[in-house]
Amino acid sequence: MNDLLWLTEPQMERLRLFFPKPHGRPRVDDRRVLCSIIFIIRNGLRWRDVSREYGPHKTLYNRFVSWSEKGVFEKIFEELARPTGPEADILMIDATHLKAHRTASSLKKGAAVLLPDLPAARVLIADRGYDSIKIRKSVTDQNIEACIPSRKTRKKKILYCFRTCRKRHKVENLFAKAVRV
Repeated sequence: MNDLLWLTEPQMERLRLFFPKPHGRPRVDDRRVLCSIIFIIRNGLRWRDVSREYGPHKTLYNRFVSWSEKGVFEKIFEELARPTGPEADILMIDATHLKAHRTASSLKKGAAVLLPDLPAARVLIADRGYDSIKIRKSVTDQNIEACIPSRKTRKKKILYCFRTCRKRHKVENLFAKAVRV
């Protein structure tokens, strides 16, 4: 199948140090397992529906659960979020994966802490919860383009790039699936 996802060797070398060391008998190839997990989440598949080329679905699921419990994906995300060049290209912020009590304070307090120290980037993508004049000003003062949809209650809508903003949806889905496990 040509539509299967396979990470390249340079990509795997960057991530290999985050995988747990094998104990006892040899494990299924980490590259094959990681590629299958990304493929399943990206395409919204059930574990049973994964291609046989990735290996047994039960093995893939068990490794996903094990790595989730051990924090492997968190370490991988931290590594991938670290800029590799002189500046990051796109920043994405979102707090919807956190459960909060209905009396919890708004995003604005968290954003006030987060936004002053953003790394250099070309664009910041966020959801409607970050649509405020104060947040937009903080981002543009750092020479970063704000790609934030206007709230539905905003009388004068602010233009943004819909195509760029859609990239955030894939990341949001990844976190939603990881939190469910």
